[in-house]
Amino acid sequence: MTRHGKNCTAGAVYTYHEKKKDTAASGYGTQNVRLSKDAVKDFDCCCLSLQPCKDPVVTPDGYLYEKEAILEYILHQKKEIARQMKAYDKQKNEKKVEMAELNKAAKESKVKSFLDKELSIVSKPLNPFDRKAGDSELGPSNEDKAKQLPSFWIPSLTPEAKTRVIPKPDKCVYCPMSGKPLKLKDLIPVHFTPVDASVDRVGLINRQDRYVCAVTRDMLGNSVPCAVLRPSGSVVTLECVEKLIKKDMVDPVNGEKLVEKDIIVLQRGGTGFAGSGVELEAKKSRPVMQA
Repeated sequence: MTRHGKNCTAGAVYTYHEKKKDTAASGYGTQNVRLSKDAVKDFDCCCLSLQPCKDPVVTPDGYLYEKEAILEYILHQKKEIARQMKAYDKQKNEKKVEMAELNKAAKESKVKSFLDKELSIVSKPLNPFDRKAGDSELGPSNEDKAKQLPSFWIPSLTPEAKTRVIPKPDKCVYCPMSGKPLKLKDLIPVHFTPVDASVDRVGLINRQDRYVCAVTRDMLGNSVPCAVLRPSGSVVTLECVEKLIKKDMVDPVNGEKLVEKDIIVLQRGGTGFAGSGVELEAKKSRPVMQA
C-alpha cells in the first residue's frame, strides 16, 4: 500500500486506530495503557523500594516491606506528626492570647464608656446655640464612614490575608499501601526458603526462580498464591494451606498451634496475563470535549 493510501482520510468509518491517534495528539480524553510484566512488582519485592527484600516483614494485610524501608517510613511519619502537632499547639496558644487581649480590650471599652457617661452629666441646662471651641465640626456619620471603600494603596489600610486554620493532626501512622493504621508491633518477620541455600544473595537476586514453599518445595512466583505463617514466618503456597495445614491448624515448621488470623495471604503482583486477576491497566484522566 502506498503512503497516500495509508494516510487516506476519505473513509466512511472512523476507525479505532484513528480515534486513539487523534486522542493522543489532541491532549483531550482519558488514555488507557496496559502494563506489561516488566511494570509489575515481584512477590518478594518491597512495596516501597520495589527491590528484592533482604530483611522482609509483612503487615497483617499481606503487604511485604523491607524492614529498613518501613521503619524509616514510620519514623518520617512520626516526625511529620510531631511537627504538625507543634504548629497546632502554637496556633492554639496564639488564639488563646488573642482572645485574652480581646476580652481585656472589651472590658476597658466598657469602663471608658461608663466614665464618659458619668462625666457628661451636668446639673445646669445648656444653651444649644452656644458653641465652644472644643466642639467638633459636623461630619459624616459612622454609617457613611463604613460605606466608604478603604484606600488599599495606603500601607496602613492594606488588607491582610487571613491566617490558615491548622486542623488537629491525626497521630496515627497509616500503611502506605492499604491505608489502614500501622504499628511497629504489627510487622511480622518473613523467612523465605531459597531454592539453593549455598547461593549467596547476589546470585539469588539474579535468578528468576528464587524461593520455594517451606513445606512442599514448590516454586514460588507471582503466578502462585502464597501465604505467611505468623508463628514461624515461613512462606507456603495457598494450596499447601488448604490441603495440609488447615486440617490440623499446626505450623509445620515449629509445631505451634495456628488460628485463622495467623495465616496471612501475601499480596503479589500480576503476571502480565489478564487471567492473573490483577488490574494491569493504567489510566490518565484528561479534559473531555463534549458536544
